[in-house]
Amino acid sequence: MDNKLANPAPLGLMGFGMTTVLLNIHNAGFFPVSAMVLAMGIFYGGIAQVIAGILEFKKGNTFGMTAFTSYGMFWLTLVALWLLPEISNGKGIKTEEAYMGWYLFMWGVFTFFMWIGTFGKSFCLQFIFFSLWILFFLLAIRDWSGSALVGTIAGYEGIICGLSAIYLAMAEVLEEARGKKILPF
Repeated sequence: MDNKLANPAPLGLMGFGMTTVLLNIHNAGFFPVSAMVLAMGIFYGGIAQVIAGILEFKKGNTFGMTAFTSYGMFWLTLVALWLLPEISNGKGIKTEEAYMGWYLFMWGVFTFFMWIGTFGKSFCLQFIFFSLWILFFLLAIRDWSGSALVGTIAGYEGIICGLSAIYLAMAEVLEEARGKKILPF
């Protein structure tokens, strides 16, 4: 009996990548945050990544478990930060942008150390974490400074980051489905 487990990384990478692209299309100035971004943040960016992280735990992959579970929780907390003040009958306190800068900065610190954890792994994985680290710091600077230009730059940079995660997810799926490397990573 073969006990081979499926690779949960493509699920986590797609949840991260697609949600990141959609939010950063907003950050780049193309459309406002809507229920579409919020739903993706809860279900695909949030819950699907947490599931991928739990499955990485089962495989004994501490890095994958920490990354997917943490970034899944990032998406869930981000959506909560946006929605809780709106649904608390005026009793919720909206987080000021300067404080959101600190939230994003702390995620940038976490991501910096996760990026170091990618050294010796594929270039594509290193690029995802490096570009995410840059994204968090650009977003923090945007919130601290109020600069729309920095926000727009962050949006374009975030689209690239998300697309790189989608690419790696599909490279891994296609390699397993076809039994050979189709896309280099």
